[in-house]
Amino acid sequence: MSSRQRLTPDARRAQLLAVGARLFAAHPYADVQMEHVAEEAGVSRALLYRHFPSKHALFAAVYRQAADRLLAETRLDPADSLVDQLIQGMDVHLDYFVANRNAVLAANRVLAGDPVIQTIMTNELDALRGRLLAVLPLADERAREAVSGVLRSWLVFVQVLVVDWLSDETCTRTQVRDVCVGAVLGALRPLLADDPAPDWPRSGPARR
Repeated sequence: MSSRQRLTPDARRAQLLAVGARLFAAHPYADVQMEHVAEEAGVSRALLYRHFPSKHALFAAVYRQAADRLLAETRLDPADSLVDQLIQGMDVHLDYFVANRNAVLAANRVLAGDPVIQTIMTNELDALRGRLLAVLPLADERAREAVSGVLRSWLVFVQVLVVDWLSDETCTRTQVRDVCVGAVLGALRPLLADDPAPDWPRSGPARR
């Protein structure tokens, strides 16, 4: 173990989260051990456990931090077209999912049903749904309720589809993204007075 660097509690926690995020991204959840985290961070296990009492607690903190970052990086700007907003949001999430495949699969497969992890994911999906509702042209409260229900189901669809795709890449990343974008546009069209994306679908096969 390397000599321990003295850090403030907040800085030490941030360092441990960074190490945890890196290890959970690089290895399946079962293969990440707390002693590995401590060794990588150059701290004692006692110090690590002082900040995170268990591997589950560390993973939950890592995943909560990632969800907060994804929300911060997802820009839903009414100045952009709805399609551009959806593509930007999907790209931000897909970039993270691909780079952190093991962590995403752990949250959605290994820890499926875990109340702490599920709450983190539910809160992020609810925040994304609220942002989308804010940028859509909704005629009245009834339309808002209908669209809200569609968005809730669509976000779950995206979550399931992307997790399955991470396990078995049967199509390209861009195809996955465009399937998700096309699904929500098709679902929203009957509920909105004006077509939210008259130029969609785009012509030509998706690549990447």
